[in-house]
Amino acid sequence: MANIIKIADFSDEALDFYVREKEAQLKHRPAHGRGMFIAESPIVIERALAAGYEPVSFLMEEAHIEKQGRKFIAKYPEIPIFTAPFDVLTKITGFKLTRGMLCAMYRKELPSIESVCRMASRIAVLENVVNPTNVGAIFRSAAALNIDAVLLTPACSDPLYRRAIRVSMGTVFQIPWSFLPDDETYVSRLHKLGYKTAAMALRDDSVSIDDEKMMAEEKLAIVLGTEGDGLADHTIADCDYTVKIPMTHGVDSLNVAAASAVAFWQLGMKCEQ
Repeated sequence: MANIIKIADFSDEALDFYVREKEAQLKHRPAHGRGMFIAESPIVIERALAAGYEPVSFLMEEAHIEKQGRKFIAKYPEIPIFTAPFDVLTKITGFKLTRGMLCAMYRKELPSIESVCRMASRIAVLENVVNPTNVGAIFRSAAALNIDAVLLTPACSDPLYRRAIRVSMGTVFQIPWSFLPDDETYVSRLHKLGYKTAAMALRDDSVSIDDEKMMAEEKLAIVLGTEGDGLADHTIADCDYTVKIPMTHGVDSLNVAAASAVAFWQLGMKCEQ
């Protein structure tokens, strides 16, 4: 039997996940030792569930109980379904829900770098990309353009922050990913795993993005830097290739998410020599 709970008291602590706790608090909840995140919209929730994430509760517009929410209710009859009319939910959350549905979920333990890279010939590496919108957009491009995995330095925005998940359209649940250790040696670690590394940077001493030797590399890591400053000098120095996207009309750079799409389109598939 469905566990549907109509919201009568906005102060109910069961709603804290959705309306009062910040994302950093959800990530590090001391009460039960299991971090959490919020997935938004039916398609994103479905992708998270398909990837094995465990639901804690749903917050759903009443109109969706017999529509898009039906399949979730049937599959998880014991999970609480908090519900109210659309205008009430908008008041509670402070914004209009994307397709009227949220789901609080438990995080999973992050996989090791080695397991993420085990079957990957093309990976993306994000260095200090702090904007969750950019992180989400990069994941969406990675999923669409033949990138097998994503690695992030510790200063990057969390791919499971709500905005990153939403912008990615749930592809953060489809592409293997993990955080790199908190040090400056990740390029050498990638080399030990058999990758050649391509630093995306605004340098004149660079190879063309369609360089045949680079495109023919069996395993290639495409390294993208933070918004504004780009990659650290030592990262560029440690990489095997430096790659600059050619541009016209006096444009000197692209947003990191846009640059990632160009790079993934060109380098996402190995070119046979």
